[in-house]
Amino acid sequence: MHSGLSIVLTLLAVAVAVVVLFRRLHLPPLLGYLAAGVLLGSSLLNVAKETAQMQVLAEFGVVFLMFSIGLEFSLPKLSAMRRSVFMIGGTQVAITLGVAIVLAIAVQAWTAYGLPTPDLLQGLDWRAGVVLGGALAMSSTAIVMKALTDQMQLDTAYGRTVLGVLLFQDLAVVLLLVLVPALTQPANQLLWALGLASLKAAVLLTLLLVFGQRWMQRLFDLITQQPSRELFTLTVLLITLGLAWMTELAGLSLALGAFVAGMLIAETPYRHAVEEDIKPFRDVLLGLFFLTLGMQLDISVLLRQPIWVAVCLLLPMAFKAILVYWIVRSPMLGAAQANTAVRSALALCAAGEFGFVLLSLANRDASTALLGAELSQVVLASMVLSMLLAPVLMQHSERIATWVMAHLRRLSGDAWMNQALNLHQFATQKIALKGHVIVLGYGRSGQTVAQVLRSEGLTVLALDLDPDRVREATAAGQRVQFGDASRRDTLVGLGLANAKALVMSFANTGVQLKVLHDVRELAPNLPVIVRTHDETGLARLKAAGASDVVPELVEGSLMLASHALLRLGTPMRRVLHAVQAARGDDYQNMASYFHGADDEEHGEVQLHTVILLEQAWALKQTVGHCRERLAAIEVTVKTVRSSLGDALASEELGEIDSAWVLKGTAGALRKAESLLLRG
Repeated sequence: MHSGLSIVLTLLAVAVAVVVLFRRLHLPPLLGYLAAGVLLGSSLLNVAKETAQMQVLAEFGVVFLMFSIGLEFSLPKLSAMRRSVFMIGGTQVAITLGVAIVLAIAVQAWTAYGLPTPDLLQGLDWRAGVVLGGALAMSSTAIVMKALTDQMQLDTAYGRTVLGVLLFQDLAVVLLLVLVPALTQPANQLLWALGLASLKAAVLLTLLLVFGQRWMQRLFDLITQQPSRELFTLTVLLITLGLAWMTELAGLSLALGAFVAGMLIAETPYRHAVEEDIKPFRDVLLGLFFLTLGMQLDISVLLRQPIWVAVCLLLPMAFKAILVYWIVRSPMLGAAQANTAVRSALALCAAGEFGFVLLSLANRDASTALLGAELSQVVLASMVLSMLLAPVLMQHSERIATWVMAHLRRLSGDAWMNQALNLHQFATQKIALKGHVIVLGYGRSGQTVAQVLRSEGLTVLALDLDPDRVREATAAGQRVQFGDASRRDTLVGLGLANAKALVMSFANTGVQLKVLHDVRELAPNLPVIVRTHDETGLARLKAAGASDVVPELVEGSLMLASHALLRLGTPMRRVLHAVQAARGDDYQNMASYFHGADDEEHGEVQLHTVILLEQAWALKQTVGHCRERLAAIEVTVKTVRSSLGDALASEELGEIDSAWVLKGTAGALRKAESLLLRG
């Protein structure tokens, strides 16, 4: 037997270790909690059976998550996003539920006729289809929103589409939280249970939403008159848990009451303050919820039922991806570009946390469980695996979308004919073209560059791989052609010999190097301006023949600094001089910076500060000697400052607590720190 304290310590230790690992891998911490739960529930650290009481506490994680989702709901927001919420999201959830119910009924009929049915599927009926369909229809709001925020994609067409679908899924969860517990009732009481649950939900929601809004505003007005932050937080907890308790008394779920509480507060001026107060409780308890979910997974199911786990993982993900792609691309529903449709499909194809909630509700009582124990374990394992894949798919969604669209074009029956016709028209238009600027890549950056160049009277010829973008730009009267810049014949057709300059607005270094190699052979003297994400690879691009390389992160920082200087009253002449000095020597003064936990390692030069402690080797050496030793391992000493802030000269000895700012690659800096401290 484990003592209570030892169980808590085991949970905390494993959770902290796994979450730190997932943070280092730039994966959502919630997946770390899930992985920690799987580890804790395994035969190695089997404490799951002794922590059943913790599941009660973990349910509050879902309560606070639903409360946060309620805070995000507002009628104006739903109205503004009604196309993506109700048309795209509604169609996705309805079709997914419908297909799951039909398949469950088909399996039930198959079994009734005495035909051989796998043991895993025995006992399926339409009620199990509702549970499985509801779980399958859900995507992870927590994981997807975190990824969209980190990638700064929330305001893109792709981000808005995904957000709309997630909003409808969250609305659908509210209905399913009422429906699923009622489905667990005996067959002869099912209609009565459904009707009673629906009536309770309707009456309770009407009372709360109609009359609760007025009282909520008055309550918070009263509380905020008291100069106490603790009182405000206690009030938020009281409202959240109190309404959750009321819905539970009515025979509904805790999460439903919390959702209503969030909706009520969302319409008050205190919404953002409440959100900040509730966030610590939500994050910790939601992490505990994922931890206990992982502990429910019997890891041995991967060995007992590997084929079924693979089927339940791959088929639902493929089905959801194809369904979302079709809906988003459908002229009657989404009518979005192919790139948006593919990326939306990748973001929404994995399972979500509310799928686990529905499975838990369906199997809460063993005597009325809607799913068999083994099937539940298989579905649970497949959902865990799909959620582990979700952030990886989203991280590489742009690259996957490009690859998919390229192969779809090749598979189309008239792709070769369209390309040949396109190249013919392309070549015909270029015969008389002279003194133009070529822009490779017609995304946001490419279009901005083209617009500025046209405003100066220059002729711009652009190339892009997205057929939807090319079609719309061409219809608007702009010279944009479909083609692959990495193909030499495409570059020839652009009329490099007669062009004034070439601009690469995309930021793929590998493709850029290939294009530079071809351009330098076809037009050695053509000015080539290249955009990069940061200063990584700048030297390689310059060596390959780029006339100018513009790292957008560095340039954005310089623009921020210049605007700040101008606002502070610095004369324009001095601002321009400071910016030009920063750009000098190919941004060498800006090419390194202090890295943090969220920065990825690419082997580029960076800055690192080493503080000399007692017994450090450098305390017995002069600064000049240390510089020579560090130079041998390709590390430069930028500055050496004593604890008083004074710079140390080369002939002086190192001092305790002195700060040595070093410049080099990550590997070289580790060696340098070891040298300074241990010799």
